[in-house]
Amino acid sequence: MIDERARTLLKTLVERYIAEGQPVGSRTLSRASGLDLSPATIRNVMADLEELGLIASPHTSAGRVPTPRGYRLFVDTMLTARPLDAGDPDPQLAAAREQLHPDQPQRVIAQAASLLSSLSHFVGVVTAPRKSSVFRHIEFLRLGERRVLVILVAPDGDVQNRVIFTARDYSQAELVEATNFLNAHYAGLTLDEVRARLKTEVDALREEIAALMQAAVQAGTEALAEDSDRVVVSGEHNLLGVQGFGQDMGSLRKLFDLFERKTELMRLLDTSSRAEGVRIFIGGESQVVPYEELSIVSAPYEVDGQVVGTLGVIGPTRMAYERMIQIVDITARLVGNALSQR
Repeated sequence: MIDERARTLLKTLVERYIAEGQPVGSRTLSRASGLDLSPATIRNVMADLEELGLIASPHTSAGRVPTPRGYRLFVDTMLTARPLDAGDPDPQLAAAREQLHPDQPQRVIAQAASLLSSLSHFVGVVTAPRKSSVFRHIEFLRLGERRVLVILVAPDGDVQNRVIFTARDYSQAELVEATNFLNAHYAGLTLDEVRARLKTEVDALREEIAALMQAAVQAGTEALAEDSDRVVVSGEHNLLGVQGFGQDMGSLRKLFDLFERKTELMRLLDTSSRAEGVRIFIGGESQVVPYEELSIVSAPYEVDGQVVGTLGVIGPTRMAYERMIQIVDITARLVGNALSQR
């Protein structure tokens, strides 16, 4: 807990450092804070804030800079981000609405990632809408001895194809029979619901149909788990220009490796999708992007009232959080609106 005087000085220090990128000294704080305090008093308060781990003193300067803990306190208790309306007069955001065309979902996602990057000047990350685990239609096609193609069609028309290897060979007539039975009794259920019913009904089903259905459920689950193409990243090169970060080639190499793997970004963004509104991870809090110098501002987006994906900005801890919150919030709403028009 810190008193109001210390809060004011910390808020002033964070805002000045975000704006200028230079360690902030006592004299600057005295002028910018509006407090009638002597330089000695300000230095004492700064020493207290440093002891609390909220600010730090770089070796090369007499000034102080915020720590991730200081940014967290600033974001949680001192930030007053004005929510933007979809009709906000901001010219950049007005142009954004024109860029998101609802004709193809994957195109909207790519455009949104690029938009987040261009508006923030950092890295934009977007997950595409989750594929439906409900199947409208299933079909089995014989490819060869003990090789069967499973075709799963979702209610929105999305098609998943998987090759399965069966314990015995099936004729195409047997596969057609299994196709008709499964579509009649299981269409419209999620794969989890099908799996649960199979556990109780497997004894009553003919052996070959039960075996095919279990294989189909496994194949469909694996197809949905292959989500690397769901993550779109744009603007990685922007980190090269971040003061103090672009020169650390070791950190940059690890971060670009993360962008390539994408599955870890999926875990982070899926965590964000379970929260309401904008979420902020500062200086390694996410564990997925464990770098003291980086923060992530993310938000879920909805289609027809259902959360289907997440988007966000990855940038330095020294970012204009109020602006990033606005950019992420409005982009989430624009993406949801564009995808709802399909």
